[in-house]
Amino acid sequence: MSATVLVIVLAFLALQRPDIPYERLEAKYASPESEFVELSDGVRLHFRDQGPSDAPTLILLHGFAASLHTWEPWADRLSERYRVISLDLPGHGLTRAPRGYEPSTMSFVATVNEFVALKGIERFTLAGNSMGGAVAWNYALEYPEDLTALVLVNAAGWRPDRSAEAEREGPPPVIFSLIRAPVIGTAIRNLEMRPLARQGLRSAFIDDSLVDRAMVNRYVELSRAPGHRRILLNITQNGAPPERLGEIATPTLVMHGIQDNLIPVEAGRFYAATIPSAQAVEFDDVGHVPMEEVPDQSAQALMAFLSSVHASRSAAGVAAAR
Repeated sequence: MSATVLVIVLAFLALQRPDIPYERLEAKYASPESEFVELSDGVRLHFRDQGPSDAPTLILLHGFAASLHTWEPWADRLSERYRVISLDLPGHGLTRAPRGYEPSTMSFVATVNEFVALKGIERFTLAGNSMGGAVAWNYALEYPEDLTALVLVNAAGWRPDRSAEAEREGPPPVIFSLIRAPVIGTAIRNLEMRPLARQGLRSAFIDDSLVDRAMVNRYVELSRAPGHRRILLNITQNGAPPERLGEIATPTLVMHGIQDNLIPVEAGRFYAATIPSAQAVEFDDVGHVPMEEVPDQSAQALMAFLSSVHASRSAAGVAAAR
């Protein structure tokens, strides 16, 4: 073995990072509002249930490699008027998945459906960011009777054409390109990922000063929960084709940061144009996570939309009773 190869091998081994036990992660990242529920497929789901139990229910789904922590700004602003439930999807946050769990858009849809059944939640608004947005609109297609409203925040699941892809303001973060490469992703998944995670998170924000050490550490440490790195590398996007979006009859709000470097604003415009009667709100100088970058503005837009939805339902109920 040459000296150069030896140095590379030793450097690779030095950067290896083991799993972090769930007990340690829960001690650091659980909150007084944290709860857990066991699902039939062996998933131990972590969630927070905040706000009045008799208020309209809002369920929040995070994006790829994120966790329910991304919704804390909305929960702080909305939980006085709404019952706000945020989830960690399998392979994310503090949710435990059994060995052999097969992650996909539709398995996440099944997770949400079983959760609401166990909690006895009959009607609710479902909001999702990025990957969670794709889960949310697929849920609306599978279980439309469950939903009062649908909210897509920089949602994934849209297949951009070449012209829209070319209009991105920059290339996707290096970390996403690397972990999605079959051989390289498997090789690097146990490495020290803080530099790449920091770069990826900064690409998600226009105001990258919001990406502090605590945020980077949270993303990296939660990804090292037992089994999480395997799941993150193997998520299958097996949802419905975007052509079916026209079947969604649920009142829908489409939010998108205009400067999103991960999912171009053309995706949000496609959703708004394709889903019947969808409303659209765009945020200038905002990237991939409006609920974190402009929490006041995005929460106010959501509350205005939900007020109109509930007012319309009340008026329809009165008319039907006459």
